[in-house]
Amino acid sequence: MSVKEQIEELRKTINYHNYRYYVLDDPEISDAEYDALMRKLEALERQHPEFISPDSPTQRVGAEPLKSFSSVTHTVPMLSLANAMNEEEVRAFDDRVKRTLKTVSPVEYVVEPKLDGLAVEIIYENGIFIRGSTRGDGFTGEDISQNLKTIKSLPLALFSTTDTPLPSRLEVRGEVIMTIKDFERLNKKRAAEGEQLFANPRNAAAGSVRQLDSRITAQRRLDLYCYGVGLIEGVDIKTQWDMLQAFKSWGLKVNPFVKKCATIDSVLCACKELKVQRNSLPYEIDGAVIKVNSFALQAQLGAISKSPRWAVAFKFTPHQATTVIEDIQVQVGRTGALTPVAILRPVHVGGVMVRHATLHNQDEIERKDIRIGDTVVIQRAGDVIPQVVKVVTEKRTGNEKKFIMPLSCPICGAAIIKLKNEAIYRCSGRQCVAQLKERIKHFASKRAMDIDGLGEKLVEQIVDKGLVKNVADLYHIPKEQWAELERMADKSAQNIVDAIEKSKQAGLERLIYALGIRHVGEHTAQVLVSHLKTINRIENATKEELIEIPEIGPEVADSIVQFFSQKINRSLIEQLRSVGVSVEPKRMIKPGKFSGKTFVFTGTLEHFTRNEAEKIVQAEGGNVASSVSSKTDFVVAGKDPGSKYDKAQKLGITILSEADFNKLLKT
Repeated sequence: MSVKEQIEELRKTINYHNYRYYVLDDPEISDAEYDALMRKLEALERQHPEFISPDSPTQRVGAEPLKSFSSVTHTVPMLSLANAMNEEEVRAFDDRVKRTLKTVSPVEYVVEPKLDGLAVEIIYENGIFIRGSTRGDGFTGEDISQNLKTIKSLPLALFSTTDTPLPSRLEVRGEVIMTIKDFERLNKKRAAEGEQLFANPRNAAAGSVRQLDSRITAQRRLDLYCYGVGLIEGVDIKTQWDMLQAFKSWGLKVNPFVKKCATIDSVLCACKELKVQRNSLPYEIDGAVIKVNSFALQAQLGAISKSPRWAVAFKFTPHQATTVIEDIQVQVGRTGALTPVAILRPVHVGGVMVRHATLHNQDEIERKDIRIGDTVVIQRAGDVIPQVVKVVTEKRTGNEKKFIMPLSCPICGAAIIKLKNEAIYRCSGRQCVAQLKERIKHFASKRAMDIDGLGEKLVEQIVDKGLVKNVADLYHIPKEQWAELERMADKSAQNIVDAIEKSKQAGLERLIYALGIRHVGEHTAQVLVSHLKTINRIENATKEELIEIPEIGPEVADSIVQFFSQKINRSLIEQLRSVGVSVEPKRMIKPGKFSGKTFVFTGTLEHFTRNEAEKIVQAEGGNVASSVSSKTDFVVAGKDPGSKYDKAQKLGITILSEADFNKLLKT
């Protein structure tokens, strides 16, 4: 095979695995295997730059920052949608459609989530991405091609997974979004760096896409869902539903909640279902989009000046409310960080009674000019902690008070310090009980040592009564003292003692996370243990050694070195060892019934989440892989299994149903 053919084959393989990972959320290979493919392609392109092309997976990031965005005229205008605010207005829309079409028969519709992001158009010629732009005024947008290329769920080259051929030209419309989790992560980072916070995920996504430097956009973890078409040539598709299925077959990401509805009643049922799911979605939506399914009927219906007659946006009630800040108090976290919190006049937001809202830091309070007594707009999206969007300055009376960060800790009285490179104020007290309580809560949490039953109320009591000075003291509290606590009895005391005893075998990965090292989350803890293997090597690792580990950067390395350089932290680890807390990686603790066996999960399980099932296998000494190979022992197939199932059949690997898996667990 020639070098050019090797490069083309590698690109095709990497594009396919990008599709499996970012679009289907069902990877077939591990991250390490994917990284190896990318490194091989990068090396070949460095040696043979004459074969580099714009659609190569290596060309997503790296272009020089732009001085400005150029304009792009849309072939077909990107119209906005008319709104329907309630069911009556949705039915009125259906009536208008029928009147215009001169029919009394039910019209078939497609219902899709109305994503709260930034509308874009992406153009492919013969399956190759050539340009992307913003909606702009509907007729002319801005060329944001460099930034769109950084979004991993956007294929730079289309491919067909079915018999549906690729169009010669495709102008696809979609929505760039940021998930709620990534929005929170971004704002937390910006708050720590003293930068202005984004108001909401939509604001963050739009700001990220319009960066002149695509390297900044690449750091923002954006996603893209495709929902419509402006122009398509070379393929004859007759309905919106079929178009969405074609998108999926070409490697484009389509929202999983899309419903084809035969009547307006079923449309309203789908909208109700979507509304129920709204708070559990990982991204923000502000309604449902209802479209006439038939393209022929869409053409008959046409459009008015700014919106099509064949579609409407059914807007849901916004997750915002207006209330009054009655006070601003400071909370002390486990690392000593002081977070100002608004105490609100209770108000319902998105079906939840809200009494508090985070204000992030002093800089954010000053930027928004938030004062005690202000009337404010607050916002809640999904499970995100409510936040103050803006102050209603028109309602100020002159009696409002400015908030000033205290000079001493409100809990322990120790001095408050602020480093030059941080926006966060911290309590300097080594024995601050507020920090201790938060450290114990974190240590006992489900993803850390998983001490079942040790909740906030119990933590408050054992700290206030002086039963613990650090997390190691948990292992010294006798059953009798637990039983003496408020709302505790002999049985519940025994349950806590048993849970604490069980936590000794949580494993080194969980222990490292449970220690609460700054910037070391659950995944980073696993990476550390995977590479360094032992607690001694982790404790004594230098910054240079840590930076050599993939995913460990200078800031994280500094934090780890600083943590283990403190005698109090090394002493804590020795205390934990002395009471029997294992410092061995979990899989080395004891053999189980699945020792030496490798499992792969595919499809949707009924009685477990994928994460729960994988942890069960690991707890029994087994391994879990993301892809099927000749080394796989079992493939557990749930509902709608993917290509892993087919590959397992070809390789003759044992395939288990969820019921079979349960039987195996019980044998």
